[in-house]
This record gives sequence, structure tokens and C-alpha cells, in this order.
Amino acid sequence: MSATIDQEKREKITGVFSSQDVRRVGTGTTTRKTIQKTFWFCTELDDGQLEVQPLNPNYVPSGPKKTISKEQFFAAFSPEPEMYVSAVYPKMRELNKTIARGDRYRANGEYYSAEMEYGSALKVDEENVRANFGLGITYLERGESGKAENIFERLVRLDAAFEVEHKHLFNEFGIKLRKNKMLDQSITYYERALELSTHDENLFYNLARAYLEDNKVEKSLEFLLKSLDLNPTLEPAVKFLQWLVTKQMVPEAEKPKVAAALRKIKVALAAQAEGGEQQAAEPAPDSPAAPDAVSAAPADPAPDEEHKGP
Repeated sequence: MSATIDQEKREKITGVFSSQDVRRVGTGTTTRKTIQKTFWFCTELDDGQLEVQPLNPNYVPSGPKKTISKEQFFAAFSPEPEMYVSAVYPKMRELNKTIARGDRYRANGEYYSAEMEYGSALKVDEENVRANFGLGITYLERGESGKAENIFERLVRLDAAFEVEHKHLFNEFGIKLRKNKMLDQSITYYERALELSTHDENLFYNLARAYLEDNKVEKSLEFLLKSLDLNPTLEPAVKFLQWLVTKQMVPEAEKPKVAAALRKIKVALAAQAEGGEQQAAEPAPDSPAAPDAVSAAPADPAPDEEHKGP
């Protein structure tokens, strides 16, 4: 636990703290005061605010996090260094080791061993994002859609599943949902992410891919154009639009929008190429040539893009 202060630099606060909630129960002469003590894992953020997360009965941080000011923190929280050292830190370390073993087994294709490790982790913390993603991906690798569905339903309820720190797991899970033909789930998954991150061109692009595989071309085009509106030089989205045009899949009513999007793409790519030429004049590595927005479309839609997180 860090609370050391010196004149030059102070370590950030992190560790276990407690808060107390005083309540009165009963009426009249039977009134009595009760004190409920709650334990939290607290971490100071770069902006000086504190992120606090409750400990579950297994002494690991679990459940929703909230952010409070430093003034609120010092007024309501008390340090619990002994609990951190004797119970919480050992539990957190063992939980992380269990998940890491699951990750190694999954990477090696040892899916049943991975399932056991992730299952053990979830017995300690059923809302652990890494363990849930790992188990869900394991089920999808084995083609067990029913079990993966249960994990999917849990993950879409967890805001933490869509945070930047989990973006690689988020992307892998979403792509595997689509490739396992769990298209309704894939669409719900990306739409849930968009509730928390409304300006991520990659989310719009991946949602467009899912809608295309669900044979909903108009919806696919709608989200593809939103992706390109945010970033007209996103190469996979540019190739995807080219592919739709070449395959003559653009509905007649949407052709003016597509034409406008292609003009915007061409202007943006020209500006990008011009910027690259200017940089090339300086003593720096050569920049790769920007793709031509009106060149021949690829044989298939471009690959999935990585969600950046909210």
C-alpha cells in the first residue's frame, strides 16, 4: 500500500481500504445502530482521482468500479494494510497465475486444460473479464456454441469487458462469434460496445461485417458508411466498400451516399499521400503508398478491425 509522500514525488495510492455505512434499524425504544463495513481495492489514477472496486467474499476485487475525488476518498476510506498483505494480495496473485495458465493452455490448443483453469478462476471471481473471455474463446474454438452463449450473456452485462485494457480479448471474442455463425450475438455484442464507445470506426466496421454475413446488406452499408465518415482512410473499410460496389450489392437508393463517400475517401487519401510525400523529404523512413479509393476491389471483404476501446 502506497501512502508515502516526499517533497519531490509521492507514490500513488493503491491497496485495500474500508468504508463504513452507519444505519439505524427499528423504531422507538427498539432503535439500534448498525455499522456495515465494506472493503475496497483502491487505485489512484493519473488525474489524481481514486478508482475503487469492492472486494468479493473471496477477497479479490470484483464488480463495478467507480471513480471518486481525492477529497471524498480521504473523508470516507480507511487503510487496511494487514488485510492487503495477508489476504488480498495472495488471492489476487494466485488468481492471475490461474488465468495465465489458462491463457497458455489455450494458446497451445489444450482447450480442456484451459477450460479447467478458467473455471477455477471464475469460482474465485465470476465477473473476472480475462477469465470470462478466455473461457468463451475456448468454447468457440471447440465449436461449443451453447456454452459460449452463456459466457456471451455474462460479458455483455459487464462494462469492464469493453475497456481498452481488454481490447485484444474483446476483438478475438467478437470475431470468433461471427466466424462461428453466432451472428445475432455478434451484432448484439458490437452494438453493446457502441453504447460505451460511439466514435470508434473499427466497431462500426466490424458491425458492418456481421450484418453482411447475416445477409442484411442495407444495415451493413449503413454502419460501413458510419465507419468511413469517422475515418475515410480506414483501409479495410475502404476495401469493403469497393467490394460492395464491384459486386453490385449497393441498393439503388444508397448509391448517392456511396458516391459521396467515395469522393470523400479519394480526397482524404490524396491528402494523406501528400502528407507522406512531405515527410519523405525529411530524413525519415519512406511512407507506404496510400491505397487508391477507386482501384479494383478485393476478392473478399477486408479482415476484421481492432476495436480501440471506449
